[in-house]
Amino acid sequence: MNPSINPIPFTALTLAIATPAIAQTLPTASTQAADLLNPDSLGQITNVNQLRDLDPNDWAYTALNDLIQRYNCLQGYPNSTFQGSRPLNRYEFAAGLNACANVLETLLTANTDFVTRDDLETLRRLMAEFETELATLDGQIDNLESRVNFLSDNQFSTTTKLYGQVVMGLQGRLSNSADAQKADGTFGRDGNPDTPDPNDEISLGYNAQLTLLTQFNPRSFLLTGMQAGNLNTSDFTSNFGLLNNNFTRLGYESNTNNNLILSDVTYRQLLTDNLAMIVGPAGVNPVNVFRGPSRVESAGFGPLSRFAQRNPIIQIGATTAGVGFDWQPTRTLSLQGVYSAPFANASTAGLFNDGYTAGVQAFLTPTDRIDLALYYLHAYSGSNAGRLQTGVGDSDISSFTAARFNTDAFGATANWAIADGVTLGGWVGFTTSRQVNHAGSVQTNNWMVSLQFPDLFAAGNYGAIFFGVPPRITESNLTVNGALTGNLPSIYAGNLTTNTNGGRRDSTYHLEAFYRWRLSRHVTLTPGVILLLNSGHNAGSDPIVIAGLRTTLSF
Repeated sequence: MNPSINPIPFTALTLAIATPAIAQTLPTASTQAADLLNPDSLGQITNVNQLRDLDPNDWAYTALNDLIQRYNCLQGYPNSTFQGSRPLNRYEFAAGLNACANVLETLLTANTDFVTRDDLETLRRLMAEFETELATLDGQIDNLESRVNFLSDNQFSTTTKLYGQVVMGLQGRLSNSADAQKADGTFGRDGNPDTPDPNDEISLGYNAQLTLLTQFNPRSFLLTGMQAGNLNTSDFTSNFGLLNNNFTRLGYESNTNNNLILSDVTYRQLLTDNLAMIVGPAGVNPVNVFRGPSRVESAGFGPLSRFAQRNPIIQIGATTAGVGFDWQPTRTLSLQGVYSAPFANASTAGLFNDGYTAGVQAFLTPTDRIDLALYYLHAYSGSNAGRLQTGVGDSDISSFTAARFNTDAFGATANWAIADGVTLGGWVGFTTSRQVNHAGSVQTNNWMVSLQFPDLFAAGNYGAIFFGVPPRITESNLTVNGALTGNLPSIYAGNLTTNTNGGRRDSTYHLEAFYRWRLSRHVTLTPGVILLLNSGHNAGSDPIVIAGLRTTLSF
């Protein structure tokens, strides 16, 4: 699977204005938006009640305050705040003076008698005293107009904006061995690590994504995403990889052999003020449609591992084409739904004649500090046979290639902002899969808890610790023509000829810590370490230590 570096959130609220929807996940856009609403931006002032370098008893202070009260020429910041307790400097004072001058000029142009001669004389004296500051403001305004004109003349499209992100990863695993062989040399476990990890060298790779946002009107837009990468830490040549690939994968790795592929082609429309829809041949799946309570799901800005990105059951089916909706009936409740298929482009399979995933989610914000998502998914594996296709933990549930499964998955994700700089989060997930063409079923579960520290040490930085158990088969009793067949826990234990039922004997424990350091508006550096105990749900294997250094460049 080729994970999207930064899935664009699909919400009824953000779809009303397309650019802020992107701004929620692309740091460049969000930073620009934050700058526009920055309370310290020059030219925006609040109440003239405190001045850094002007005495409130000064005649200028009193005169401008009278003009503001008389002509209502200042309304506060564009982000609907007033911040009357913040001190002002002379340049901000001059900006307020300039605003009042513009109001008086408009009134005079309209030949109104409301403006008095005394007010005009007061304004003249004020402008003379703040002549230097006003000249500086005029110069800044001229510079801004020049930059706006340049950008307008040189943009490649009046309706399409380009966003991009490049992730470069430097990563490696310490030497370790898996318990994959019995004393007699046959496949299975005997409590002794005997199969060395062949992928323990330090590697350097990348994953890049470009997104074109084409806005047709304020209520609809088209997203076109392109992706290329060359990073792959998996092992497909030995029993080590057979046991551990789904446990060691990183969230930002994707190998397209440097070929550019289309990862997202979706049309999004706001049907009413609180109902949006999405449809497309690529990029439609529960990951992109469901609202995520986690603030660090992005592979470019969140945890290093794939497991810690989100609850794996949301990735069931690896689907890509379909239709979804997002409905916000109340301020604290939203509902999302999706139907998508993995083989929609094939005329022999299409949307309805092979595998599919259908799901719904209720997203609740009962308080300003608590987010809660409850979700249910139903999937048919079709040609994916005995694979859930989550790419994490026990993603495979049967070795029988002719198996077909109906899977019901249930999960919940919650985050609680204990304080401004501390968030407690976690999720649980459960699946039950029943064979369609034979008897028997398989159950899995997984869970994760986390402590997250927004703005740790500096604004824009992020630290977090994750601990959990990847998807694990807890019960498997599959049969074919009355005989136990395809039960993977039995096969991994070495029962190749006499299959038995039951679940995994051991559990893998995943511990991860990372710190995202924002070097600039466009560059972040994220060192992190991952520790896997009992990797492959096998207590006989060595612990696996993965260290990574991720650099994310966004524009």
